[in-house]
Amino acid sequence: FRLVEEVCAAALRVHPYHHETIGDVCDLETISREQLWHHYETHYGPNNAIAVAAGDFETSRMLERIEELFGLLPARSVPPQVLRPEPPQRGERRVNLEGPGNTAYLQVAYHAPAAGDPDFIPMTVLTTILTGAVGMNLFSSSPPNRSSRLYRALVESGLAVSLSGSMPAMLDPYLYQVSATVRAGNNPSQVEEAMDREIDRVLEQPISEAELETAIKQTKAQFAYSSESVTNQGFWLGYSAIVADTGWFESFLERVEAVTVQDVQRVAQAHLRRSNRTVGHYLAQGGGNR
Repeated sequence: FRLVEEVCAAALRVHPYHHETIGDVCDLETISREQLWHHYETHYGPNNAIAVAAGDFETSRMLERIEELFGLLPARSVPPQVLRPEPPQRGERRVNLEGPGNTAYLQVAYHAPAAGDPDFIPMTVLTTILTGAVGMNLFSSSPPNRSSRLYRALVESGLAVSLSGSMPAMLDPYLYQVSATVRAGNNPSQVEEAMDREIDRVLEQPISEAELETAIKQTKAQFAYSSESVTNQGFWLGYSAIVADTGWFESFLERVEAVTVQDVQRVAQAHLRRSNRTVGHYLAQGGGNR
């Protein structure tokens, strides 16, 4: 977790995504009750929230009930959002950490498009090819895809014991992250070199139509799984309204089906450049857990 924090902070220097959602440890240790209450009074108002209703109900009655429950809540004077776009990265950044434990780790983060960017859907299919289909919110997880390119290159080869990838759908450009747990006897540099060979391959050689078809099916299946319950559908409608609009959720499958081989190679060449990434190595020094 330390390595993930350090890599994200190094990759995002200007945008507020640089900071953890709940702040740094020093913030938690020094914030006062008055400051917490001021934050609540400022931001937690009905005019800064989205109400989502999903399920079997009568719409008119549901709207009446929402009005009954929330209609008397006062609006807040919400300050305007501070817009600090992350500037383009102009060279690879590296983070090296040493600490306790017996396991080394590799973390690589590429700058990735925002949810509303036309590149996001082709990038989602590309991440399925490289690390497997995963959910697209910050809380999603799924088992590793043993057919993905990087799993075969890193785990099946014996260089790493586990691999995962993530690219959450966010309002502003965020990160595509690849994490690997290094097998004992190897080091992060060896894993990084093997990963780079696979990344170079997808940059230089178009994927096959068969691989694209498989990736699209896997992406659609993961999306269907993550939105099969009424609760998850409600979550996705609200989440989509935050990061793009509700149509983003409703048109997701259609847009995934429209991705082409050329789209995948285009976004790979645009976003998976070495100059667009931050690489982190965690070197264990023994003597306990991380």
